[in-house]
Amino acid sequence: MGIFNRKDAADTAAATAAAAVSPDLAALTGEYTIDPAHSTIGFVARHAMVTNVKGKFLDFSGSLHLDGSDPSASTASLDIKMDSIDTGSADRDGHLKSADFFKIEEFPTMTFRSTKAEALGGDDYRITGDLEILGTTKSITIDLEFNGAAKDPFGNERVGFEGKAEILRSEWGLTWNAALETGGVLVSDKIKLNFDISAIRNA
Repeated sequence: MGIFNRKDAADTAAATAAAAVSPDLAALTGEYTIDPAHSTIGFVARHAMVTNVKGKFLDFSGSLHLDGSDPSASTASLDIKMDSIDTGSADRDGHLKSADFFKIEEFPTMTFRSTKAEALGGDDYRITGDLEILGTTKSITIDLEFNGAAKDPFGNERVGFEGKAEILRSEWGLTWNAALETGGVLVSDKIKLNFDISAIRNA
């Protein structure tokens, strides 16, 4: 809302309260390490054209550089161990780790390195970067929502973000599929990525 727009008393009071609890973004500038114990990197794939299969990666590491005064100068990096994939089915996980999909013996790690960050207004941000899978690197865009900052009971200064993106797995050479008798294919090409990130400020 523009500074010259009129607000009633309730709106003004709500805005004042929000301003009182919102952290000073400039004060958040610094280096952060992603806390995998309180973060989730997940995905959703359409299965047999009728349902969604959800999965996640259990072993990953990453870092953030946050610039509260100039969000465009912020950066992010992730390294994900492909043998940590978990969809709730050991057979399915084994297939995903095989030569049909991720070829984890040859390509044990998936990586993301940011190339651009944008502030969209409010708590919304967008980060663009290079995602490498199976030795192929393609650019993806992740929409992020800043969930806030807090000091936990152990004295750690934390920030939180939620993010989402969509990719076509075929662009990274993930083309295995099986035709269905009723038409269509077993696994969708479009994959939804979900990120729930908690990061701790480095001492």
